[in-house]
Amino acid sequence: MRRIIRFNYNHPFIYIFLTAMLFMNISCRQKLPHFTETNQNVVLNPDYTSISIPPNIAPLNFIINETANQYLVRFHNSNGIDFIIRSKDGSIEIPQKKWNKLLSTTISKEFYMDVFVKKSQQWEKFNTITNYVTPDSIDKYLVYRLIEPGFETWNKMGIYQRNLENFKEPPVMLNSLSDGNCMNCHTFCKNNSNTMMFHMRGEHGGTIIYHNKNLFKINTKTENTISAGVYPSWHPSGNYIAYSVNNIVQSFHAIPGKRIEVYDTLSNIIVYDINKNIITSCKTLSDPDRLETFPTWSPDGRYLYFCCAKKQPMDKYNQIRYDLLRLAFDPENCNFGTLDTIWSVSDQGKSVSFPRISPDGKYLLFCMSDYGNFTIWHPESDLYLLNLTTGKTSQPEINSNNTESFHTWSSTGRWIVFSSRRVDGLYTRLYFSYFDSSGRAHRPFILPQRKPGFYFNFLKSYNLPELVTTRVELNPRKLTKVTSSVPVNIVFKSAD
Repeated sequence: MRRIIRFNYNHPFIYIFLTAMLFMNISCRQKLPHFTETNQNVVLNPDYTSISIPPNIAPLNFIINETANQYLVRFHNSNGIDFIIRSKDGSIEIPQKKWNKLLSTTISKEFYMDVFVKKSQQWEKFNTITNYVTPDSIDKYLVYRLIEPGFETWNKMGIYQRNLENFKEPPVMLNSLSDGNCMNCHTFCKNNSNTMMFHMRGEHGGTIIYHNKNLFKINTKTENTISAGVYPSWHPSGNYIAYSVNNIVQSFHAIPGKRIEVYDTLSNIIVYDINKNIITSCKTLSDPDRLETFPTWSPDGRYLYFCCAKKQPMDKYNQIRYDLLRLAFDPENCNFGTLDTIWSVSDQGKSVSFPRISPDGKYLLFCMSDYGNFTIWHPESDLYLLNLTTGKTSQPEINSNNTESFHTWSSTGRWIVFSSRRVDGLYTRLYFSYFDSSGRAHRPFILPQRKPGFYFNFLKSYNLPELVTTRVELNPRKLTKVTSSVPVNIVFKSAD
């Protein structure tokens, strides 16, 4: 027998309950104070204004760069989401749940931020900020190295993975657990966290490879190579890794505005066959009169792109300029084919570095500077985009007046992450740009942090950002078991 429950709506507790529910329902539409319009744009730090963001990014916390007694920001969209955050010092920390709700209801639309400040008992409102939430999510994890921005030696460093949907940042490896050595050049195969490698330099030197759930250490230096592998690129099959092998020199400037110069006196490219434990190369990739470096594979694995320059004496380092070349590759037999020049700029007084191809194979993003290839020390270095279908080169509107350097694509090709020194010319920070279906890169925004003033106090540089779709299962405890082991030697076999 069913029981019928009837509420007495005249009961005082029911009245209180309904009133509370009504209050909760309208609390998101809190009454704004009386104000006057300034008709001015507010200054935020970081500058999260007029940007396109993914629907799964962590809260974009910021500081209102205005002197006032009180601060208030209203967040709202056209779907009824409306909430207010108040602050006494201008620091705005957005609650995760409210932020997630705002983004999830604004996909492919815009949301708005109204900033108010109270000065001398009078509230003032700045022009409304409009930001766009894209339909394309970003890969969940970003892997990078944190290092002091020095150039002679290192102290503490580590490779970290940041969950971009929140602020968690667990380490992948810490050099405090490997006798303070250097670790660098971590890279992944097609944004897959289960296919990874990185180098160990100095103590416990070698290359750590994580492939098919196997973790091992190899020595990529042979009697036939200039050095151990330096700059790597995974073949999309996961069966090969292309490395440059370089004799790298660094020297110091004695003139204002320039600090250090890093350049190669020798460099070739080799290809490591993981399954056969063999390194191979060819005359095209090891020309004694030229410098070959920064290999990167086409998404179909049929071409190896790389940068190439005429060798110069050390005193003419500022005349070393790289063009972009492409070598055909047969992945079934590990054979090399025809060489093509893709983009020649050396005769125009420019130099190409860091080529990276979008996952759909349509675009190639690269750095261009006046000379050399180690662009992090070149303030004039900018990002350029080559349409591989039309051959047209353009300069996306994401550059600044300072250094733009290393960059990578998301797994979908809809997001770019890149290194920039645009804030102060000293510290490298990471920026994201939405790359839409028409091939346009949107206004970039900096990696968000939990504390709005984080970048004022953080004294390390971000290095080599790599987007991956899932969490890296490796951690310092797992890695120390193999980093201290003796590396396996590799056989060199010429392809010529």
